[in-house]
Formats: sequence, structure tokens, C-alpha cells
Amino acid sequence: MQQIRQIVDSEFAAVNDFIIEQLHSNVPLVENIGHYIVDAGGKRLRPLLTLLCAGAIGKTDSQHVQLAAVIEFIHTATLLHDDVVDISALRRGRPTANANWGNAPSVLVGDFLYSRAFQILVEIGSLPLMGLLSSTTNTVAEGEVLQLSRAGNADTSESTYYDVIRSKTAVLFGAACEGAAIISHASEHQTAFYNYGLNLGIAFQLIDDILDYEGKPEETGKNVGDDLAEGKPTLPLIYVLQHGNETQKQLVRDAISNKSAEQLDAIVAAVTSSGALTYCRNAAKQYTDSALEALKPIEDSPCRRALEKLTTIALSRRS
Repeated sequence: MQQIRQIVDSEFAAVNDFIIEQLHSNVPLVENIGHYIVDAGGKRLRPLLTLLCAGAIGKTDSQHVQLAAVIEFIHTATLLHDDVVDISALRRGRPTANANWGNAPSVLVGDFLYSRAFQILVEIGSLPLMGLLSSTTNTVAEGEVLQLSRAGNADTSESTYYDVIRSKTAVLFGAACEGAAIISHASEHQTAFYNYGLNLGIAFQLIDDILDYEGKPEETGKNVGDDLAEGKPTLPLIYVLQHGNETQKQLVRDAISNKSAEQLDAIVAAVTSSGALTYCRNAAKQYTDSALEALKPIEDSPCRRALEKLTTIALSRRS
């Protein structure tokens, strides 16, 4: 990732500076919580996508930097809200904002970040971009509600699982990429970039769900089995429910229904021995292949090669 960031090093630094500038508030608690979560050491993958897509089709300018910050603010706002909904105590290896300050301040600062993102969009002044991001933010919210409504439901289908991750995760990846083309007035590349980002985002979430059962807390920044404790029927569990033996199926069904990670070791064993993780990795590979296919109309350049490399990183990541 560090080598990829170096390709847009000055632009990436400009995004970080702009984010810090835009966190300013006359209310100290807003700045404290905003800085706490923004400075948590995340990958900044979504704004990186914006910069790389812009570079792949021409020059990156100040509006691309602004868009990259908008994407990061929207993503960060969803993290603040998610941690409250999930009653999470740990993110990226340290206490969540709601663990430190409480639920109400976390939700309200998330609202601040959403509204600040749209203030920046107004400054950019592109109606098509505002349309893309407003629609995307609405879809993300719908995806979060859909996921919440399926929590504890062991009858969730694979199709519904993909509806959830497409809405709550992948569409923001797509918007980060398509938005770069909108600012660059490269309408001929909007669909290609959106499809690249969408497919990469789906693969990214698939690997994230795999890491909930084979990841290490010191690498992932969260505890193994967190999704299970929240009753989330992710693809590894859905696969066991469809293809495991009767004992494994009942074990997973009970855990999802009761939102319990008490039998975590047995469930990890079931997920592993049933072939669920292999199935999920193969699915992620299919989506990264689709992401690469979407890039075919884009001319070769260091930025395009970096976008290609990100598909490999998405599949092999451990955090």
C-alpha cells in the first residue's frame, strides 16, 4: 500500500491536510471525536481510489482532493454510527469513539461529518457529483438498515447478503472512483470506474468477513467472532448453513439466532472444515477479476497499474 500511495504522494498529503482543516469546529468535542477517529490509522483506501482514478485519466486537481476528503468523511461517519449500532468497543486496535465518549456524542459527530461532506460538495459545485454522492449516501444507509433487520436471522439468503454488502460497502467504493471521472469531465470513463470500484468493494467486504473467522486481533484491530456476536449472517456462516453437516448447521443457526459467540471455537472449526472460507475467497477472486475487466478501457499508466495492484492487495490482506 505504501508503494501505491507514493504514486499520488503529494495529492494524498493534500487530502490529509484538507481533512484536518475541515474538522475545525467551534465546539471542541466535535473536533476531539473527529480527530480521534480520522487519526485512527485507517487505510484511507477510498480517497486513495479517487486520486488514482483521477491520475489514470489525466491530471489530479484541488477538486479531486476535496472529493477524496468527502469520501473519507462519509466513510468515517458510517463507522461512528456503525459502532454505536453494533455496540462495538474496539476498532483498529483501540477503543471506539462511543466507548470513550458515549453513544450520543458519537452519533452527533457522525452527523457533523455527513453535513460537512455535503458542504464541501456544494463548494465543488458539480450537480452530477452531488447527485451521485447523495444517492450513494442514501443507499449506504439503506444497506445498514437491511443488515440490522437481518441480524439474528439464520434464514438470510446469499442473495440478501450480497444486497447488504453492495449497499453498505461497495457503492461508496464505486462513487469514489466514478466521482473522479465526473470532476475530470470524462463521462466516457464513469461506468468503467464505477464498476471497478463496486466489484473491488464487494471483494473487500468478502475478505473482511473471512477475517472475522481467521484473522488475528492484533492485525485486524477487532476481536475474532465480533460479527457472530452481533448475529450477522455473513457469507461464511450462510455457506455452512447450506453445505455443512446437520451438527454444523444447527450450531451456526443457534449462534446467529441467539447472537452468541459462546461456541466460537466450534463455529470457526465448522467454517474451516466445511470449505466456507475457500468458497468465499473464490467469490472474492471472481469480483476482483470483474474489477480488472472494468479497467480495460483505461490506458496504461502508473495509476492504472496501481488500481490493478489493489485487487491483489484486497485478496491477500490480513487487516
